[in-house]
Amino acid sequence: MIEVESLNVTFGKGPRGIPAVKNVSFRVGKGESFGLVGESGSGKSTVLRAITGLLGQVAHVEGEMTIAGEQQGRGRSRRFRRLVQMVFQDPYGSLHPRHTVYQILTEPARIHGMSDIDSRALNSLEEVGLDASFRFRYPHQISGGQRQRVAVARALITEPEIVLLDEPTSALDVSVQAEVLNLLTRLQRERELTYILVSHNLAVVGHMCEGLAVMQRGEVVETMTVAQLRDNTPSNDYTKRLLRASLGYDRSALESLEE
Repeated sequence: MIEVESLNVTFGKGPRGIPAVKNVSFRVGKGESFGLVGESGSGKSTVLRAITGLLGQVAHVEGEMTIAGEQQGRGRSRRFRRLVQMVFQDPYGSLHPRHTVYQILTEPARIHGMSDIDSRALNSLEEVGLDASFRFRYPHQISGGQRQRVAVARALITEPEIVLLDEPTSALDVSVQAEVLNLLTRLQRERELTYILVSHNLAVVGHMCEGLAVMQRGEVVETMTVAQLRDNTPSNDYTKRLLRASLGYDRSALESLEE
């Protein structure tokens, strides 16, 4: 479903250009989940934005990206924008503060000329565990976990096959994180969705994904299976330090990362 080959993203031009992503390649099969992990600033979210075409004129993008058999250029087709949806990290910032939940959900359906918009909105809310009364509320009137459920419902209303998840639970409490992760897992199973999950949390990636790529300074330093992650058998030194740090506070692990 997703093939990324030699992806390079540079912000700025000429000698002042800053390479944010360097020669990144990976593949994701239909119905699979693939994780991108690494420290802040390693280029994970930039990869997702390059796939969706959200970088626009702010960055120079090179490389080949093939989504569901369709090779992507600078623009994105109408089919692509219905086929691929994204759930952003901040559930409050990604929802229009002056739109009701109903308006937020129905806007994508109207843009794509879909029928039965009212029933689609209600069904989407039901799918993510929210009742029909939520359609009258504004984002500030619901909790962070409920806002993220609305964001997931909005992503699903166009019936996509691919969902890109950019730190979908990092802004939520631990108990709410589990609820949203279980929701995403159930929806993937029911709809045969293909996921790319960006996360700092290796436990989340281990729960959701079959494979993952570890990124550092814009490059993929290691690609591994979740079995290798669980067995703690990485081959790259940076991945070893990242796994060690993820186990909890350890001064020696912190010092090794600083090196």
